[in-house]
Amino acid sequence: MAVSGRFVAVVLLGLVPVLVFPGWPTVLVTAALLMALLGADLLFAGSLRQVTVVRAEPANVALNNAAEAMLTVRNGGTRLLRGSLRDGWQPSAGAQNPVQDVDVPAGESRRFGVRLRPVRRGDLAAPHVTIRSFGPLGLAARQRTIPCPGSVRVLPPFHSRRHLPSKLRKLRELDGKAAVQVRGAGTEFDSLRDYVRGDDVRSIDWRATARRSAVVVRTWRPERDRRVVMVLDTSRTSAARIGDETRLDTGIEAALLLGILAERGGDRVDFVAFDRRTRARAASAGQGNILGRLVQAMAPLEAELIEMDWPALPAQVRSVSAHRSLVVLLTSLDSGAPEEGLLPVAERLASQHVVVVAAVRDPQLGDMLRDRHDATGVFRAAAAERALLQRAAVTAELRRYGVEVVDAEPLELPPRLADMYIRLKAAGRL
Repeated sequence: MAVSGRFVAVVLLGLVPVLVFPGWPTVLVTAALLMALLGADLLFAGSLRQVTVVRAEPANVALNNAAEAMLTVRNGGTRLLRGSLRDGWQPSAGAQNPVQDVDVPAGESRRFGVRLRPVRRGDLAAPHVTIRSFGPLGLAARQRTIPCPGSVRVLPPFHSRRHLPSKLRKLRELDGKAAVQVRGAGTEFDSLRDYVRGDDVRSIDWRATARRSAVVVRTWRPERDRRVVMVLDTSRTSAARIGDETRLDTGIEAALLLGILAERGGDRVDFVAFDRRTRARAASAGQGNILGRLVQAMAPLEAELIEMDWPALPAQVRSVSAHRSLVVLLTSLDSGAPEEGLLPVAERLASQHVVVVAAVRDPQLGDMLRDRHDATGVFRAAAAERALLQRAAVTAELRRYGVEVVDAEPLELPPRLADMYIRLKAAGRL
């Protein structure tokens, strides 16, 4: 049972005779009248025992986008159901109208839509719906919580999608598909064409030139059907917030852009989220399907407050690809002792694969480095300088092992990682 604000107003009104005619008889009569009104209103309220609720779950929705969850309320009783319902979505689902008025005649159904604008990535749930049925006076209501589980998967927003057209243009130019023929440094023969001024003379095909009586050159295209293995670090360091998002979210953005670009480049893409065990996996099984697989695998990922199991990482890569691949480690350069974790594993992987380490750098370090107006600012600048020098030392050590490093701020990391992939493809290193 629940009482409304109208009943509270009636109770306050009942204080008037008590104040005018003080005494126990007045109090008892007033209380009896109030309880009689309350009981009569509950008696004539619509029963909730035969009310059923059916939920139509919304489709997957990207973070900060809108969705609508539909509820169908059926009144199987003999009286009008008039009251309110509350859909029990968790707060991060961003339900804008979780409480709605209901007016369902006996034996009929009504549909209600709850608008959602999620503010957190992952699987969000609504376990039940609570319905109140008010009487004709609107003083009190019967209340029942009906189990009606529902969920919605909130996908990564993929803000780095805006970089995809420009990166694809570079890839098409590299592949010889653009209107302007650009000779890539790939190793797979593509076709013959007439020599134009500026072409490399080493690409002239002399036999074809002798047959055609015109100078022709070979064109090449980058290698295809190579393996790109992306490993996303989901250990405790990925929980650190940089700007408006965590390191994990920035790594997801970079992995999405690289995954789509690599698939469009004709390569096979594999994704692994790992800390001490595998949290998610995805792989491209056909042309054009990698985005859906990646976002579905990445949506429920959360940073785990445990240390990364670096010695187990090579086995994870080997379980995905036993052949030479491009291995991209989306991790941190300032996590604990890199000489005991990242560095030996990167050296081991670099002996078998082409390895790229992609790490996000906090832009606040640059701001601290420039702010030296007082003693506090000087100490902060010294701390920032030390942190940057440590990152530079780790980067130099990785490059000494033949590992490529992309160290950039959150907004710059996805496009710079994509550029690194294009450069490696152009150099024929995949």
